[in-house]
Amino acid sequence: MKLSILITREQINARIDQLATQIAEDYRDRRPLILGTLKGSFIFTSDLVRKLDMPVEIDFVRLSSYGSGAETSGKIEVVQDVRTIIEDRHVLVIEDIVDTGLTARFLLDHLSSRQPSSLSLCTLLDKPSRRTVEVPIAYVGFTVPNKFVVGYGIDFDEKFRNLPDVCALED
Repeated sequence: MKLSILITREQINARIDQLATQIAEDYRDRRPLILGTLKGSFIFTSDLVRKLDMPVEIDFVRLSSYGSGAETSGKIEVVQDVRTIIEDRHVLVIEDIVDTGLTARFLLDHLSSRQPSSLSLCTLLDKPSRRTVEVPIAYVGFTVPNKFVVGYGIDFDEKFRNLPDVCALED
């Protein structure tokens, strides 16, 4: 397997600064619940919340749709549900990547049923060329081509999460 850098750590850091500024402005009079999706978004969530100059609460949810392969199984399951009560809260979901949109759509629907005051999605990577369902994304870090990406928390079969850059994985 060959790796090629798509987005450098410097580009990621600069974009997170911009996202944090925009999110802080949009949520300035609220105390949002930042809901990170495990495992892929843990690094992005960590870096982002440290740059938010505002009070936030943090929780995590873990979904599974990939198993150990490179293609989504299409079947999404909640492995670890959010533990915080989200009714009447402003919830900002942090995703690593929105690909087909199935997982993000499932999660937004799952959370909507709990009646948050607002529910928005922030993703580090958006891959619209693979979208099969519509997903409203309020904050996008980068749009990426139709390549399998790893690094900066994103894995392939639990490998490559520790890479500091976002890389394309090629045969």
